[in-house]
This record gives sequence, structure tokens and C-alpha cells, in this order.
Amino acid sequence: MSVELNHTIIHARDNRESAEFFSDLLGLEIASEWGPFIAVQLSNSVTLDFATIPADKITPQHYAFLVSEEEFEAAYAKISERGIEHWADPQQKQPGEINTNDGGRGVYFLDPSKHAMELITVPYGG
Repeated sequence: MSVELNHTIIHARDNRESAEFFSDLLGLEIASEWGPFIAVQLSNSVTLDFATIPADKITPQHYAFLVSEEEFEAAYAKISERGIEHWADPQQKQPGEINTNDGGRGVYFLDPSKHAMELITVPYGG
């Protein structure tokens, strides 16, 4: 049997706000709601299960997503149009830019709960 990631829980100030932010940005669907979770399904069947917890209990995490050039273009257009602060680097020293690491494109930005999100078109190491 192969091991696959099935789901992960992402703490949020507001699970609906975070799930809608993420699903809208990447053109994904909210898959289900169960108990305290609102799930967004990725193309590889993994779900991101957003759960509301008190803001002072959220530890910011980093989530990186491999996307196609077309998906990157569409998401980056939304990031730009909506004035979402973004950077070419994880240290946030290159504001308003994207990177071209490993021959692809990448961008970093924060979600509504201040998790560091990253979109890349080529995996690290090219």
C-alpha cells in the first residue's frame, strides 16, 4: 500500500472566510462541511479542512502549492487585482514581485489567518 496525504487541518480565525479565500483564489470547490470543518479539495484528492479556533491560538504555518502556469496566471491576476500583499521571497524582502526560481514562477502571500501561502509552477530543484 502506498502512503498518501488524505487531509490536513488548517486553523483559521473564520473557517468560511479562509476556505472561500483559498477556493476562490485557486478556482477550487468547497467539498464539504462536517462538524467544525469546511473542506476544500485539491486535484490530488487531498482536502484542506479549515477549522475556526481563537485567533490567539493560531500558529502561522507555511503551505506551498504546485500549480500549472495557467493556474498561477489566474491566481496571480486575482492577487494583483485585489491588492493582496505578496512577495517573491519567504523573507518578504521583495514586495510586489514574483520569483523565477528553478525555471518556473513563484509567489508568497498571507491568507486571512496569516498563514504563509506559496504558489510555485516548478518543484524545488527543477
